[in-house]
Amino acid sequence: MLEHRILEEGDAAGAKEAGLKGAGRKQLIEQLFRRNYSAMRHLAKVFLGDADEAEDVVQDIFLRLADCDIPPRKDSYLMTAVRNACLNRIRQKQLHEKVKGLLPVEDGTDLQPVDKEMERLDGIAVFVDEQMEEPHRSIFHLRFDEDLTIAEIARRLHLNPNTAYKYLAQCIQEIRKHVNH
Repeated sequence: MLEHRILEEGDAAGAKEAGLKGAGRKQLIEQLFRRNYSAMRHLAKVFLGDADEAEDVVQDIFLRLADCDIPPRKDSYLMTAVRNACLNRIRQKQLHEKVKGLLPVEDGTDLQPVDKEMERLDGIAVFVDEQMEEPHRSIFHLRFDEDLTIAEIARRLHLNPNTAYKYLAQCIQEIRKHVNH
C-alpha cells in the first residue's frame, strides 16, 4: 500500500520509509518520467523555442534526479526545475552572445599598429578643435580628455544634462561623418 502511494505521488519521505532502493527507486523515477515527461518537454520548448534543446533540458533534469538520493515530493518540482533550467540556458546564451560581441574579429583590420591609431585619434582631435563650435568642442574634451560624466559636464558648464547629452551626441555624429568620408 505504501509503495503504491509513493509511486503515484512521488513522496520522497515515503520512499525513504519504504526503503526503496535499486529497482523500487528506478520504478519511482520511471513513474515520474512517464507522468511528467511530455508536459516538461512542452514547457521547455515554449521557453527555448527549440525541440532538441528542450529535450536536452528535460533529459538533464532526469539525469540529475537519477543521481539524487531523494526523489522529489511533488510533480510541480519537476516543472519548476524545467523553468529554472530553461532560464539558466537562456542566460547562458545571452552571456555567450555578449562575450562573442566583445571579442575582436581577427581579420587583420582591427589590428592596426598603435602609431596609425594614434594618428587617427589626433586627426579626430584636430577636427574637433578646428571644425566644432562651442559648446560641442568643450563637451567633447571634457568627456573624452577629462573623462567626466554627462552630469559632471552639465554642472561644470551650467547646462541641463539632457542638453549636454544632445550636444555630445551631435558632436559624435559629426565626427562619424568626418571619419567615414
